[in-house]
Amino acid sequence: MQIGPHSLPNRLFVAPMAGVTDRPFRQLCRRLGAGYAVSEMVTSRKELWGSLKTSRRADHSGEPGPIAVQIAGTDAAMMAEAAAYNIDRGAQIIDINMGCPAKKVCNKWAGSALMRNEALALEIVEAVVAVCAPCGVPVTLKMRTGWSADERNALRLARLFESAGIAMLTIHGRTREQGYKGLAEYDTIAAVKTALTIPVVANGDIDSPEKARDVLAYTGADALMIGRAAQGRPWIFREVAHFLATGEHLAAPSVIEARDVLTEHLHDHYGLYGELSGVRSARKHIGWAVRGLPGGEAFRQHMNTLERCDLQLQALRDWFDELGQTHDRLPPAEAANDDDEVQAQEACAA
Repeated sequence: MQIGPHSLPNRLFVAPMAGVTDRPFRQLCRRLGAGYAVSEMVTSRKELWGSLKTSRRADHSGEPGPIAVQIAGTDAAMMAEAAAYNIDRGAQIIDINMGCPAKKVCNKWAGSALMRNEALALEIVEAVVAVCAPCGVPVTLKMRTGWSADERNALRLARLFESAGIAMLTIHGRTREQGYKGLAEYDTIAAVKTALTIPVVANGDIDSPEKARDVLAYTGADALMIGRAAQGRPWIFREVAHFLATGEHLAAPSVIEARDVLTEHLHDHYGLYGELSGVRSARKHIGWAVRGLPGGEAFRQHMNTLERCDLQLQALRDWFDELGQTHDRLPPAEAANDDDEVQAQEACAA
């Protein structure tokens, strides 16, 4: 798998998700089999670049390359400037966000709302490519199938974007109107793949090795991007990779391994966010990790009352050690309840 000059170890990618795919989470997924990860979206508004939130999103310390930064905005000149700013700070690939369905983004006509203004969308792509090309930095783009069922224009835009110099295109198989509801459709992705010569990545509802195999076969996509299914289950990448290579299922991680993986992730998380912010923002990752497991909901509620990192870590270790007394490996998780699913969906911004 190739993006411009960058060779990737495999074709399994981590989707950019606001509030989720920070540096610790990206590094975790890469260690567990993902071949590529894109940052949370960084605003093109210059006055916010110095904010703590943006600086954390732009932190790539110790991260393996290629460093891919997603930018979002509605003004072509500002987006070009944002691309140059991030290249100066180590970005090796720039990704344009035209997939975010969040109201706070779309209400400003950014994210997937740009698909309703094809002239502006193309202007942004051309401006960003013009800045990145002299630096040898490829530009990729993530979008949806369209704004609504009556406004599916992904194929038309994909052709324009390829002509404008986009190096790789990722398509989430839903419209903006769908958000994360219903089922992703893959006919649009297959049509785009047939029409283009650049790599096309399929995204949406890829939550098992079998689904990964079927989506690749149906769409002909060059790669897969996994988002929500990796929340609390970052080893999905190695599971999918093993299944695609052998046709056999990899054993679930041991309870002890899952405990140690999450503990290591939390240490990295606290290191980025500090004690006060870190203990609170870690709750969602812990909640996803225990979701659907025996006693997981009661533990999640208890864990949400803890206000110190050391207490959070100790509670996590104790819970997994207790689970390990009855299970050698992680048992299959039961279906998430509606509240958990809403929380998972709201965390995703791409």
